[in-house]
Amino acid sequence: MYGSDSVNVDSERTAFRRTEKKYKLYYDSNSKSSKKKKQPRPVDLSEVIDFKSISESFARNDDLPAGVSKLEYHFDSPVFCLDNCPGFYFIPAALSIEEQCKWIKESLVSFPQPPNRTNHNAFHGAIHDLLNAAKTKQMLVKDKTEPGEDNTIAVDVNIHNHRWACSEEFDSSVNGKSCESIPASVLLRKLRWSTLGLQFDWSKRSYNVSLPHNKIPDALCQLAKRMAAPAMAVGEEFQPEAAIVNYFGSGDMLGGHLDDMEADWSKPIVSMSLGCKAIFLLGGRSRNDEPLAMFLRSGDIVLMCGEARERFHGVPRIFTDMENAEIGSLEKQMSAEDDICYLEYIKTSRININIRQVF
Repeated sequence: MYGSDSVNVDSERTAFRRTEKKYKLYYDSNSKSSKKKKQPRPVDLSEVIDFKSISESFARNDDLPAGVSKLEYHFDSPVFCLDNCPGFYFIPAALSIEEQCKWIKESLVSFPQPPNRTNHNAFHGAIHDLLNAAKTKQMLVKDKTEPGEDNTIAVDVNIHNHRWACSEEFDSSVNGKSCESIPASVLLRKLRWSTLGLQFDWSKRSYNVSLPHNKIPDALCQLAKRMAAPAMAVGEEFQPEAAIVNYFGSGDMLGGHLDDMEADWSKPIVSMSLGCKAIFLLGGRSRNDEPLAMFLRSGDIVLMCGEARERFHGVPRIFTDMENAEIGSLEKQMSAEDDICYLEYIKTSRININIRQVF
């Protein structure tokens, strides 16, 4: 799911892969001192489409760049389309700052909760209250002496030894039992996805309706229905049935892919961006087609349906530095003491919630 440099020679030659590498985070390695902070390699962003600037320009003088159109729809934010990509809609600043904060918190507190599945399930089983465990510096301990046990429990341990923060798993014991333990803070930072509603089976690349799951929260369903409306046929309403929440840290990327497991591609995927700014690539039906690059900021919404669903797309870069992350509004909104843990996380992270109609 998340990109890697370990690709074959043919994929290295594709236009999509070359563009991914153009924008991917690399560090300069010319510093002889290992103590010196690594500096991100400069990247040319002059060709990246900026819908925030397009929106501001349109508000001033009704001016739009070539290839971009505005859909006449009754939203507080404009809905932009790309003339050469039917079914692609970009809604800049669609979510208020209050909505952004709400869904950041839900993404860290509620969405990874069992029976929803995460990338940790395969290795650590179901983990309850991961954020709270990380906040209170707990160790997550998995009992290895009970076959079939799939739950991980939290044990209060105040972590002062810096080795724990980046340590690999280690053997310990709780109540005389052999256990596998790891700091909750490490697993929070290694959280990469969680699934809501109908659960997606990554190994089989299909939805498994037999897996237990929580319904998508009503508030998220209503938001998705409202945002999906510009892409829906007259008289039809979007039916949210599944969602995948992606968590990005510094250096993470989402490689070029298609979202092709849903039955009806005429129904949009509703994609919400939260946290640090990112670059989104929208390619063509082949990886050999040159992709367009565009900025995604916190609060932006992207809709993809119809022809747009047939196009490769991905996220090669998120910006976590103070100059480019553009989360100043979130920092002001999350200044209360109770919000510090969310702010510390989102200052170096991006969350994407994409909601789908499966059938």
